[in-house]
Amino acid sequence: MVKLKLFNNIYKDKKVLITGHTGFKGSWLTLWLILLGADVVGFSNKKKTTPSLFKVLNLKKKIKSYTGDISNINEITRIVKISQPEIIFHLAAQALVKKSYSSPIETFETNSLGSLNILIASEKSKKLKAIVMITSDKVYKNIEIKRGYKETDILMGNDPYSASKSCAELIINMYLKSYKKQNVNISITRAGNVIGGGDWSQDRILPDLFKQWSKSKTLKIRNPNSTRPWQFILEPIGAYLYLGSLLLKNKKKVYFQSFNIGPKKYENKKVIEVIKHVKKNLSNLKYSFLKDKSKKEAKLLKLNCQKIYKFTKWKPVYSFKESVESTTFWYKNFYNNETNNFDYSINQIKNYVETARKRKIKWIK
Repeated sequence: MVKLKLFNNIYKDKKVLITGHTGFKGSWLTLWLILLGADVVGFSNKKKTTPSLFKVLNLKKKIKSYTGDISNINEITRIVKISQPEIIFHLAAQALVKKSYSSPIETFETNSLGSLNILIASEKSKKLKAIVMITSDKVYKNIEIKRGYKETDILMGNDPYSASKSCAELIINMYLKSYKKQNVNISITRAGNVIGGGDWSQDRILPDLFKQWSKSKTLKIRNPNSTRPWQFILEPIGAYLYLGSLLLKNKKKVYFQSFNIGPKKYENKKVIEVIKHVKKNLSNLKYSFLKDKSKKEAKLLKLNCQKIYKFTKWKPVYSFKESVESTTFWYKNFYNNETNNFDYSINQIKNYVETARKRKIKWIK
């Protein structure tokens, strides 16, 4: 397997701990770090989707993988002691809004207490230099403003999931002010509405759409006019890796900062626009609309990402169209049993990097 040389090769042979490594984002982050030559250690609970991207890519054979509960301080502390990571990416989360209503305690234990636990446990690594904490774009008090939420806006989630992520941010801020070790650099990232191959979480519009398409069934869609900052999976994963590299290099401008990660504001699109773009490459796609009487999410959610553009050289690579197409083609490849999924996923990372270089996007180097 050909390795990628990026971020001045800073991840080569680095010991990296990923919490939530078996999830959708975690699996893509693991795969990219393997390509960068990192020594990856993963920590996740036993719960996996069916199918599971982690299993589809057979990543367990390529890293050290541990099972445990992030809400249990003893379990995560043991793994930090064993692995002695130089950098931690904290992704472990209960990420489903609908489930958070039926399981609020689990949601807060995982998302809020889990964030505190990883920070406390991180003190047991003598080699640790950096932590990238991943929260959510839903941490903001949602008043559906058109300018997009800035990092300085009020944090206050209204549903259990959003509130648990808002609490996580308060905990992180408290830790930085009260306990943080001086030689460990920490940043927070807020990203949401990530699309890409291998997401089989429940109640997600595109995963549900592709599942139904694979069975020649019709998907019933709620809230077709909801607007979201859709972005391809490799956008936030690339941003996490780039920010991590800056923290490892002691770039002070990103210390203890929160960053929104998302598309340019004109790329915020309605659900129905996403569906129509998918249909261009799936001619037999079938869907209908229904009235959803369950708990509602906000109709409008936009991020203002000027801070990360200004503080760093990061910016999105793909357009909305390219993001939807890359997602669609991955699922077509999977359900039609075309190319090996591991190789296909690696090629998507390589194509993303090549596209960024052709467009002279500076953070890819």
